[in-house]
Amino acid sequence: MILEKSFRPFSGYLMLLVALAAFASGCAGAMQQIPQMIVPCFILFAFIIPGFMIINPNESRVLTLFGKYVGTVKENGFFWANPFFVKRLVSLRARNLNGQSLKVNDKTGNPIEIAAVIVWQVQDTAKAIFEVDDYSTYISIQSEAAVRHLANSCPYDNWEDNEAIVTLRGTTERVHELLLAELNERLGHAGIHVIEARISHLAYAPEIAQAMLQRQQATAVVAARQQIVEGAVGMVEMALAKLSEKEIVQLDEERKANMVSNLLVVLCGDRNVSPVINAGTIY
Repeated sequence: MILEKSFRPFSGYLMLLVALAAFASGCAGAMQQIPQMIVPCFILFAFIIPGFMIINPNESRVLTLFGKYVGTVKENGFFWANPFFVKRLVSLRARNLNGQSLKVNDKTGNPIEIAAVIVWQVQDTAKAIFEVDDYSTYISIQSEAAVRHLANSCPYDNWEDNEAIVTLRGTTERVHELLLAELNERLGHAGIHVIEARISHLAYAPEIAQAMLQRQQATAVVAARQQIVEGAVGMVEMALAKLSEKEIVQLDEERKANMVSNLLVVLCGDRNVSPVINAGTIY
C-alpha cells in the first residue's frame, strides 16, 4: 500500500528569476553573436518553464517520476519542481454526494425507499490516486452499498420487531452514526474521510405505503381510545364517589350500573349525544 508523503518543491519566484536571467543571457548572446552563450541559455530557459506550478488553498499536487511516486505538495503558493514530474491535481475541499433514492428491503422484509447525503474529502492523496482507479466512482458505488447494508440491517420501525433497539425512523442519530462508521471503514482504503452522513429520504415503497398509512392511523386510533377510556373510567369513579360522599342521592347497584353505562356512552362516544329525559322510573 502506498502512503502519502510530503514533498517540498523549490520556490517558484527564485526559479522565475533564474529563467528570466537565462533568457536575457540568451538574447544578449544572440545580439553579440556568441553561439556558446545562446544555446545553453535557451536550453536552460526551456527546461525551467514547464516546472512551474500554482497550488491554490485546499488543493494539492501528486508528483510521479517515470511511474514512481515522489510525494505530494499540499502547501499553497507558487512553486517549481522537476519538469519531468507528472503533476496530478487533487482537490482537498469538502464535497457533497447526494445519493439516489434506492428501493431496498428493511430487516423485516418491507420494501422501502432510502437515500443519503454524504460530505467527504480526500485525506490521503496517495491512496486516492494509486489504490483505486477512480476515487469519485469508488465513493459513489461504496456509498450506495453502505446505504443498502444499513437498510437491510435495521427495521423501518419496531411494529413487527418489538425488540429492535435501532430503527431507521425512530433512532435517526444512531442510524447516522452507524452509516458514518461504515462509510469511513469502506472508503478509508481509498484515502477518503467522510465528515458527515445523513439519511435524506426515507419512506415505504408505493406498493405498501397506503397499507402502512392505514396501519399507522389504526394504531393512533387505538391509542387515543385507550386514553379516552382510562379518562372516562376515572371520571365515573369520581362522580360516584362525590355523590356518595355528599349523600345527594342514594343509588342501588342497578341504578349505579345504569348511570355508569350512560356516562361511559357520553364520555367515550365519538359523536355528540342527545339527552333523553326519563319522566318515569326504571322499575
